[in-house]
Amino acid sequence: MKSAIALLMMLAPFAAHGQLLKCVGKDGKVEYASLCPPETKEIQTGIRNVPSASPSATTQKSLAEREADFKKRQMEGAEARQKDEKIAAESQEKQAACEQARTYLKSLQVGNRIARVDPKTGERVFLEDPDRPGEIAKAQRAIDGNCR
Repeated sequence: MKSAIALLMMLAPFAAHGQLLKCVGKDGKVEYASLCPPETKEIQTGIRNVPSASPSATTQKSLAEREADFKKRQMEGAEARQKDEKIAAESQEKQAACEQARTYLKSLQVGNRIARVDPKTGERVFLEDPDRPGEIAKAQRAIDGNCR
């Protein structure tokens, strides 16, 4: 059995031009060839190999193409998810900035005391009444920019 398989493997390149035949000798020895030697019984195997239309070559190519298409779709999907996540994160940041600006504007309009830390001294400094209209205008611009 092993010798028959080995013979088949050795003869496979030669059998590529036609049909593969099973040749059985008088002593029962089996050979595979495209042409059987004289004094052997010829049995059709049904195996045909046409080099120009080899199904395995087209299958391999289509599998490779399908693999490349699959990887391309995966990459495009990952890029789309990253883009969507980035847009969602920017939207959340803008919404948080909008809410913060609205809260600050409300605090300014109600008249709450607003304190800040002086960057030079590190002390807490309260917003004076003459500076309040300027801060209200800044808060309104922040709302206009972030709350759309």
